[in-house]
Amino acid sequence: MKSAHLLPRIAGFAALCLATAAAASIPPPPSAVDRAQNDDIAWKITEDLTTEIGPRMAGTEAEAAARKWAVERLKAMGFQNVRDEPFAMPTWVRGEEEASLIGPFHTQPLAVTALGNSGSTGAKGLVGDVAYFASYDDFLAAPDHYIKGKIVFIDHQMAPAQDGSGYGQYGRARFTGPNAAAKRGAIAVIIRSIGTDSHRNPHTGNTNFEAGVAPIPAAAISNPDADQLVRQWRRAQSIRTKETPLGYTPAPLRMKLLLTPRNLGQQQSGNVIADVPGSDPAASPVVVACHLDSWDLGTGAIDDAAGCGIVTAAAKHVMTAGQPRRTIRILWAGAEEVGVHGGRAYFAAHGNQKHAVALESDFGADRVWRVDFKLPESAKSLADRIALAVAPYGVTRGSSPASGGADIGALVQAGVPAIDLRQDGTRYFDLHHTPDDTLDKVDPIQLRQNVLVWTATLAILANSSDNELP
Repeated sequence: MKSAHLLPRIAGFAALCLATAAAASIPPPPSAVDRAQNDDIAWKITEDLTTEIGPRMAGTEAEAAARKWAVERLKAMGFQNVRDEPFAMPTWVRGEEEASLIGPFHTQPLAVTALGNSGSTGAKGLVGDVAYFASYDDFLAAPDHYIKGKIVFIDHQMAPAQDGSGYGQYGRARFTGPNAAAKRGAIAVIIRSIGTDSHRNPHTGNTNFEAGVAPIPAAAISNPDADQLVRQWRRAQSIRTKETPLGYTPAPLRMKLLLTPRNLGQQQSGNVIADVPGSDPAASPVVVACHLDSWDLGTGAIDDAAGCGIVTAAAKHVMTAGQPRRTIRILWAGAEEVGVHGGRAYFAAHGNQKHAVALESDFGADRVWRVDFKLPESAKSLADRIALAVAPYGVTRGSSPASGGADIGALVQAGVPAIDLRQDGTRYFDLHHTPDDTLDKVDPIQLRQNVLVWTATLAILANSSDNELP
C-alpha cells in the first residue's frame, strides 16, 4: 500500500524535474547587443542609399528623392511617427570647373573643384597672378598689396590623425579664407584641399561670405596639384624679370580659372525623423542623429550614409529586443554639408522640448575607439555602465567632454547632455568631400563594430531613469 501511494508522488516529482530541465534549456530572448552581432542593417542602408540615390546635394531633386526614400525605408523597418519636416534654404549648385597654370612654364591643367558658395568667374573665366602663402596665418599677416588683384593660393601641411585633429586648424583656409581674401581685394582664392591623401582628387566643402561681401571664385585643388603649383612658384621666384637697385622682380606664376556655379535662391530641404516609442510617454527622448545630404562629387557613403546606417541599425536592434522606457528619436538631418540647416531647423521646431541626451554619427565608418561624455553629475553611474559595456569592443573612456556633432550642436549648446562615440579618423580626410567617397571605402567589419558599440550604448540610455538623465 505504501508503494502505491508513493508512485503518484514520484511521477509528479519526475514531471517537475523534467519541466525544470526543459525551462533551463530554453535560452533567454536575445538582447539588443546579441542581435547586433550579425548586423547587416547598417550595410544595407548604406548600400541601398548610395546605389539607388547616389549623391544628395542639399536643396536639389536628388536630396528630395533621398528624403522620400528614407521615409519609405524607415516605415518599412517598423519605426513610428516617420515624417519629413521640410524647411527652406539657400541653394548653390556647381557649374563648369577648370584651372590651369599658364606661365612662366608650359601650360598644365589642375584638378580643381569649387567650394560651396563660391562666386563665378563668368563664362570666359579669369586670368591672374598667383600670390602664394604657406599657411593661413601667413595669409592673414601679409600686407594687402600682396593680395589685391591676385589669385590667392593658401597652402598647409595637414596630416592624418586618429581624432581628426588638424581639420579645425587647417580648415580655416576653406571656412573663412575666401571671405577674408575678398575683403582685401583678391580676385579669386585657391586652396590646397583640406585633406590628407595623395590622390588627384580635390576636396570640396562649404565656405561663406559675410553680408555685404561679394563672393569671389573659390576652389580647392588636389594635393598633387598643390605640390606642382608650389614647385612652379618656387622656380618662378628665381626667374629674374626686372633688375632694380634693390633687387629683382621674379616671374609671376600665372593661372587661368573657370568656375560657373549658380545660386538657385530658396529651395526646399527637410529632416526625416522617426521614433521608437518608449513605454513611458513622460520620459524625455534620446536623440540619435546623422545627415542625409551629401556633396555631389561622390555618393556620400562615408559622409554620411554610413552614419545613418549605424544609428538606425542600433535603434532597430533596441526596438526588436523589447520596448525601451524612453523614446528613441532618429534624426536624418538635411542640408548639413552646406550650413547645418537641418540641425538648426530641428532645434527651431523641437528645441523647446526636453531631451535626455543626444548622439551623432558623422565621421565615417571606421571603428569606434573612444567614448566621451558630457552628462549631469546624476549620470555618473550611467556613464560607468556605458564605458563598461563598450570596453569589450576595444573602446576606451576619454577624459575630454563630449562635444556632440553638427546637427545636434544647437541642442548641446542649449544644455542637452551628449555622448561622443568617436570613430577612427586616420583615413577619413583621405576621402572627405571627394569623388572617392563611395561604398567600396566602407569596411563592413568596422561598420558592424560601430553598430555593436552604438547598440550597447543606446540600450542603456533608452532604459535610463529620470534620476540619471533629465
